[in-house]
Amino acid sequence: HADSSNLVKTGRITSGTVVYPSIGSLITHELGPREDGIPPYVVMGMPNVTRGPGFLGSKFSYTYLTDTESGPEGLRRPFDVTEVRQRRRFELLGELRKSALLKSRNNIAVRDYDDSISGAQKLIAGEFPKVFDLTTETSSTRQRYGSEFGQRCLLARRLVESGSRFIEVAYNLNFKNGTGWDTHRHGQKNQHLLIQDLDQALSALIQDLERRRLLDETLIVVATEFGRPPEFDGQGGRNHQSAAFSAALFGGGLKTGQVIGETNRLGHKPISSPVSVPDFHATILAALGVDPAKELHDGDRPIPITDHGKPIAQLFG
Repeated sequence: HADSSNLVKTGRITSGTVVYPSIGSLITHELGPREDGIPPYVVMGMPNVTRGPGFLGSKFSYTYLTDTESGPEGLRRPFDVTEVRQRRRFELLGELRKSALLKSRNNIAVRDYDDSISGAQKLIAGEFPKVFDLTTETSSTRQRYGSEFGQRCLLARRLVESGSRFIEVAYNLNFKNGTGWDTHRHGQKNQHLLIQDLDQALSALIQDLERRRLLDETLIVVATEFGRPPEFDGQGGRNHQSAAFSAALFGGGLKTGQVIGETNRLGHKPISSPVSVPDFHATILAALGVDPAKELHDGDRPIPITDHGKPIAQLFG
C-alpha cells in the first residue's frame, strides 16, 4: 500500500539510497514560482514524505492545509501577537538565521531550512492568506461545487488564479460512504455516494475553469495509488488491484476525449497500449513544458527526472 502510493506520487519504487521527489516538487523545481509571495506547490491533505521534495531540498516542498476554513498551517498570526511583536520576532529570527548560516556555510540542511523560513515569511506578510476566504465566492458557486471535497476543488481554482503551479487535492477523512476509496467489506455498498461526490466537484471545477478560459492552460489529473479487482471479497467489498487501473486527464491543451489502453474483459490486466507510471509522469511533465528526458542530480549522482518514462503520443497534437 505505502510502496504503491510512493510510486504514483514519485514515479519510482522506494529506494534505500535515494529519496525521490514528488511530481509536485519536480514541477516547482523546474518551473519555479509564478508570483512572488505565492507558494508554487500546495497540498490539501496531511504532510507525507511521498508528497515531499526528496533530494531536491525543502526549498521545493509544499505548503499544506488540512481544512478549507483555517487555511495553511502556521500562516495565521496568533491572536495575542500584534504586528509589532511579530516584526520584532522576525528581526530576532533574522539575526539567529545569519549566525546559523555563518557557522554552517557548507551545511545543505541549514541552508534549506533558511530558504523555507524566507518563503514562509513572504506568505505570512503578503496577500496569499486571502485566497482561502471562500466567502468571497457567490453562494451558487459554492453550492455547485458541493461537499468539503468540492470546496477544496473550488479553492484549487482560486489557487490557480493566484499563481500556484501545482495543487494536490485529497479527500479528508469524513467520507460519505463511511470508509473512503479503500472499499474492503461494507465500504463497497455505499461507494456510489463517494462517486457522486467526486463527479459533482470535478465537473464543477472543469466547467468553472473552462468558463474562465483557464482549462487549456490547466491540467487536471485524477489518479489513485491502485484500482479494485472485479471480484468481491468474502464480505462484499473489493481488495487492492495494482496490475491494471485507470487515471483521467482533463484540459492542459491535450487531445482529451479518448481512452488509451485496453484491459481484458474483466479488467485484470492490460492487453493493449499499456501506460506505465513513469509514462504517466512523463506525460504530465511534457504537458507542463518540462523535458521528461532531463537529468537531475542528487549530489554528484545523475538521476533521470522520470524512470525512463515516455509521454503518451496520442495526447499531443
